[in-house]
Amino acid sequence: MPKKTGVIFFPAFDWAISPTHPEREERLLYTRDQIFEEGVMDLPQIQEFAPRLATLKDITRTHFCVPQVQNQVTEAHLIAAGSVMQLGDSVVSGEIQNGFAIVRPPGHHAMRVVHGNRGFCNINNEAILVDYLRHQHGIRKIAIVDSDVHHGDGTQDIFYHDPDVLFISFHQDGRTIYPGTGFTNELGGPGAYARTLNVPLPPGTADETFMYVLDNLVLPVVKDFQPELIINSAGQDNHYSDPLGSMRFTARAYADFTKKLKPHLAVLEGGYAIETALPYVNLTIILALAEIDYANVKEPDYVPGKFKESPEKVAQVHRMVEHLSEIWANKAKVDVSKIFGTGKHYQRNKFIYYDTDYIEEKQQEQVRMCTDCPGYLSIASHAQRGHRTSVRVYTVSIPFQACPSCQCEAYDIYERVKKQQEYDFVYLQDKLTDTYRTYAKNKGQEWITEG
Repeated sequence: MPKKTGVIFFPAFDWAISPTHPEREERLLYTRDQIFEEGVMDLPQIQEFAPRLATLKDITRTHFCVPQVQNQVTEAHLIAAGSVMQLGDSVVSGEIQNGFAIVRPPGHHAMRVVHGNRGFCNINNEAILVDYLRHQHGIRKIAIVDSDVHHGDGTQDIFYHDPDVLFISFHQDGRTIYPGTGFTNELGGPGAYARTLNVPLPPGTADETFMYVLDNLVLPVVKDFQPELIINSAGQDNHYSDPLGSMRFTARAYADFTKKLKPHLAVLEGGYAIETALPYVNLTIILALAEIDYANVKEPDYVPGKFKESPEKVAQVHRMVEHLSEIWANKAKVDVSKIFGTGKHYQRNKFIYYDTDYIEEKQQEQVRMCTDCPGYLSIASHAQRGHRTSVRVYTVSIPFQACPSCQCEAYDIYERVKKQQEYDFVYLQDKLTDTYRTYAKNKGQEWITEG
């Protein structure tokens, strides 16, 4: 028998930013009603899975939660991340051919260092999945395609220096929408140049241009990258009825996108048109994954040819696609030293705003410029909430592909910084040995979790 499409629902009844916030449980409940009313879950091609809990160790493999994981996540977050991991295990084992995690809370705005909630996200479900699959199943090359109206800045941040993760995000132009990032010059760090590709689309972009970007950039790049696994951050706020975006995608276009991309896993991100979009978009994505005809699924107010795109904006997108395609095609010829310098470390300063928790964070990020591996990463972070509450942390992350020299040097830096008085917390994340260390200055104590 052909393999099935796995589906997990987790509405997170006990988690909400506020009772009337756009990110609330009804986002999934209308979808669930629609799908059960249509009898989709009774089809032989569909298999429903029960959610499961991620462990705290699964979170620390990806994030530095300040001061610790328990301060930043609820049980709902652990179930959302665990549900994604459940489907990942089922795909890798061959139990299902693909899956759709229809879960909340979402995650693609959560960065490597977590001081609070930003963009409705505390932890990054897709990033946690990637690190879990690498640790548990030895998977190396993974592609993440983010179709949310908002730039997936958290996912980009986590994998910016990772040559084995291709991250492509197409989204509404950051000059017109949160989080104000995701431009074509954001291309990855010195060891992962062009592994990050951003396509900022002008407001009003509709299906035809959506498909042009997919056919002429996304699909060719993903094919050339040859990933072992493809993940879709399935944000649906590019839909024409979404209250937070200004795009014009339809449910049919989302289905066509899914059919062409053939992701192994789709993970729900944004999408806030609870009645007019989500039930139809989610339904077509499930049908497309299961290779079931979705031609008759249409929004009640859908009118063919309703949205006309500006020829100037279409031409702008075509030029951008051509530019990014050239960057991808010529990435091996680029002398990265001319972009990132020739020093021992590449450094960049970042300002990060937590729009939900009103936290302002300044980061100084350094990556070791190593010829044998992607290099270890260190981040000095200063976060402030208001005028009185602030915290300074220092983090060191050793990647899965680290060479012995970088691993040894990273441990030395961690031990040296522990002796300084500048930071409230010092963290070490060693993905090679699955080890996580936390040093709290005020207690003079260190906690070590080993795999």
